[in-house]
Parts: sequence; structure tokens; C-alpha cells
Amino acid sequence: MSERKRALVTGLTGQDGSYLAEFLLEKGYEVFGLVRRSSMPRLERVQGILSDVEVVYGDLIDQSSLQRVMGDCRPHEIYNLAAQSFVPTSFAEPVLTAEVTALGATRMLEAMRHVCPESRFYQASSSEMFGAVRETPQDEMTPFVPQSPYGLSKLYAHWATVQHREAYGVFACSGILFNHESPRRGEEFVTRKIAKAAARISRGLQDVLYLGNLDARRDWGFAGDYVRAMWLMLQAEDADDYVIATGQTNSVREFCARAFERVGLRWEEHVQTQEALVRPLEVDLLVGDASRAKERLGWEPTVTFDGLVEMMVDAELALLDAPD
Repeated sequence: MSERKRALVTGLTGQDGSYLAEFLLEKGYEVFGLVRRSSMPRLERVQGILSDVEVVYGDLIDQSSLQRVMGDCRPHEIYNLAAQSFVPTSFAEPVLTAEVTALGATRMLEAMRHVCPESRFYQASSSEMFGAVRETPQDEMTPFVPQSPYGLSKLYAHWATVQHREAYGVFACSGILFNHESPRRGEEFVTRKIAKAAARISRGLQDVLYLGNLDARRDWGFAGDYVRAMWLMLQAEDADDYVIATGQTNSVREFCARAFERVGLRWEEHVQTQEALVRPLEVDLLVGDASRAKERLGWEPTVTFDGLVEMMVDAELALLDAPD
């Protein structure tokens, strides 16, 4: 009987961490989820699988805790999904963002290198690294021009992953994931904000939705599809970096239109823009070319843009209609 695979997932309680943990459990993995100790742990997204996941405590700003966790778990695969991941917050708190998102990933890589160098490592990179894009669509060879402290921190972590792979020979991959959403998206993110407002307005619980730049265009996919790509990267024969995207782009305005259409309303009657919600440096267009992932990993998205918006709005309606 072969040994059961062990996976360590940081950012367990986030959108991606919860979907990835479920995916790995279905694959028969023993899953360890790294969470920070706090008086009020946020475990809502993983309530359904908590009995199947072993929660371990550590912090990306504490190197010794990461080495202890890896020594205890001895993971075959490590998925580093933890980060300060909200772009507007990165402008308000750039040092914290760098400490957690940039140096945190480096601490994870160093802990693996010293404790379990035979493990396979996945780093959650981001399309925000492309920033003021130099070419469209963006692939693995597109120059990076980050336009936020978040994008800059992700770029540091990305190159730290490449450097560890090339300098030390560890199996370390970066997934350059374009925007991926779901009903589990944090309420501060624009897609969840739109879906929630459309549902509430349709029920007479809210009148207006305030947004920033309606013309910003993104390549939006479903988080459940994207965690499958993470896993596929660590099953490959060789470590490499991959863009994960749908190849389709839609504006915030189009997301609004589809969400409000789902509840039988005209978005123009309920959405207003506020200058205060516009980023200091805006990223106008992101759209990815995932050809490498398709050719080498056999990965393709399964959920369309319309399907994603409908899924998110329907989930908000279900929450409103659920008995207390």
C-alpha cells in the first residue's frame, strides 16, 4: 500500500485555500492547513471540511514557526496561498503587504529548503504583476510592470521562487493566476461586492452600489477551476511557471450588467461611481494566454464568465433567503 500524500496549504481559510483543500481531500491527500493564531479565527469557508483537515498554527512573518510546521507535517506538496491580497489595502499598508506577501513566500521557500527540500512547492503569483501591460494577451514571457504594492510584493515572491528553483534545485512553481472568483470571494472584492449588491437591491435591502473604475477590464475565471491548475503544476515532471486564465476579458461595467440582469434589474439605475474608490494607479486591462498550461498540463477552464456571474448572484440570493 503506497504512502498517503501529504499537502501543506497556507491561506487555508481564504477562497483558494478552501477550494484547494476540498480538491486535495477528494484526491485522497492528508491535508494540513496553516492558519495564524488569533482570538477569532475565520473558518467560515472551511467549516464543512474542518473534521478532515488538520489545522496547524504558524505565521508567514515567523520563520521558526514555518520550519516547525514543515518538520511536523513533512509534506510532499506545499501550496503557498497566504498573502495580504487586497490591492487597495496594499496602498494603505505597503510595508505589511511586503512583509507577508513578499518576504513570507521567501520564508516558506527557505523553510522548505532547509527542512524538506524534497517537497514540491507552489507559489501563488498574480496577474497584477503585469500591471501597466506591455503586450496583450499576457503570457509567461510578458514583461512585469506592477502598479501596486501588492503587485510588487507578488513579483518579489515570484522571482524568489524562480531563484530557489534555479539556484538550489528544489521543485518550485509559480502559478500566475488571473482574476478568479467564486461565492467565497471576500466581500471587499469588486465581484463579490457587485453580486451581493444586486441580490440585496432586488430584495429591497439596498438602493445604490458605489464603485470605482467601471472601465477596468479583467480576465475572470472560477476559483474552483484554478486550484485544479495548481495541483497539476506539482504533478508535472519538471517545475515551471504557468499563466492560468480564461483568455476572455470583460469590464466591471459588463459584470454589473450581467449581475443585475440575473435579478431582473437595470444596473444603470442602481450603480454610481465614486472617485475615492479609484486606485491611485489603475490597471486597465488584463487578459491571459494560458496556452502553456493547456499544452503541458492539459488544463482548461470549465466555467464561463456568464456562468460565474450567475453562480455568484445565485449564491447571494440563497444566503438572503436562507432561514436564520
